[in-house]
Formats: sequence, C-alpha cells, structure tokens
Amino acid sequence: MELSTAEPGAVRPGGRTARVRAAVLEAAGDVLAERGFAHLDLADVARRAEVGKTTVYRRWGSATGLVADLLADMAGQSLPRTETGSLLGDLTANARLVARTLADPRQGALFKAVIAAAVCDPKAAEALHGFYAVRVAEWAPCVEQAAVRGEVPAGTDPREVVRAVSAPLYYRLLTTDAPLDEAAADRAAAAAAAAARAGVYVRG
Repeated sequence: MELSTAEPGAVRPGGRTARVRAAVLEAAGDVLAERGFAHLDLADVARRAEVGKTTVYRRWGSATGLVADLLADMAGQSLPRTETGSLLGDLTANARLVARTLADPRQGALFKAVIAAAVCDPKAAEALHGFYAVRVAEWAPCVEQAAVRGEVPAGTDPREVVRAVSAPLYYRLLTTDAPLDEAAADRAAAAAAAAARAGVYVRG
C-alpha cells in the first residue's frame, strides 16, 4: 500500500533534487524532534538544510506538506518484516522493532510531535494514517501465514492483530515514563498472539 498525498514534496526524484529532499526532510525531522510541530517553520527548515527558502516553499508548500513527505520517506525506509516461522516469533520481531524506534531519543520525540499534530491538523492526521497503513500492510502477511499454518482461526483480521502489537507500546510512550525495552515489547507481542489464537480478532 502506498502513502498517497497531494502535497508537491511527496516525490522520489534523483540526483541533486534527491539530495535537496533528503537534507530538507532531515532538517524537518530535527525540528519536530527538538521543538514540535507548532515550531515547524519552512524558513527555519530551509536554513538548517542549507537550501533556498523558495525551493522549500515551492516543493512542499506547508508544514503539513513536509510532515506528509517525511512520513512517506520513513515508511519507505522502514525495515521489512521478519519471518520466523511462528506467529509469536513474528509478532515479537515486530514489537521489538517498534520499541527500538520509539525508545530512540530522536525518533520517539519525532513521533510524539507528529501524533500531537495529527490531533488538531487534518492533513497531518492523513499523513500519519498513511504511514501506519504502509507499516501495518508490511506486517499483515505474518498473520495471514499463521492462519494458513492453523495457528489462528480462519477469518482473523491480520491488520487488527498487527495494530494490537503496537498499541500498548505507543500508550507506554505517550502516557508514562516507563522504559520501552524488550520486556515491554515481548509482553505486547505475547498478548496480541494469545488474543489472536483465542479468536478475538476474527472478523464479525
């Protein structure tokens, strides 16, 4: 599944244009992690990226345009799913990847900023939804394969299972100062796997 957006920055050009895009998105991510969405100013991003303001305004147009392209880039660069041969193994790999990402000081702060923006900005919300649609679609086949092996009931919704893995980790990030470690990841994976095996996520 592709992250679609009408914003002009969401392209994958080559050459100098690709270098400009990479520099701008890196700078935008830095601002989000350091100061939050409210302080994501295109002129500041251009200065940090050492790119002309006109280029940034012409190609991205708005702070939400930058966020949309940044999330598209992050989705494209995310690690592919791990296949271990068992549902619990696959979900544990997914949970540990999510936990490592959110525990990273820069990445965790960036996601907090984007989630906060999505609460009050429809375009930021659309971009965030698109990012997670890509990542959930990447991991959904793990559950589909588990159904073929008979580990979960037929009709289990793969996307709901994958979302159930990440949900407690994001809750931990946003509502507590508890560590996002492997123990937390493993508990989230085990809970999702147990619920899936019990038929909780069978489509109604």
